[in-house]
Amino acid sequence: MLDKISLILVIIGALNWGLVGLFQFDLVAFMFGGAGAILSRIVYTLVALAGIWCIALLFRDNETSHIRD
Repeated sequence: MLDKISLILVIIGALNWGLVGLFQFDLVAFMFGGAGAILSRIVYTLVALAGIWCIALLFRDNETSHIRD
């Protein structure tokens, strides 16, 4: 479950960075009262922690993908 939540947060972060890069529009800051607002900072921190968590997904052996007869 933590993997899925982390992936969702990373996707939100990626979409936000895409908006910043393409349109100079920070959706998180817009929604939560500016880039320096405490709620925005919490979202940015959660996205960063989720990104760090997802690094482990690259190196994890996925046991559920193995088919057993």
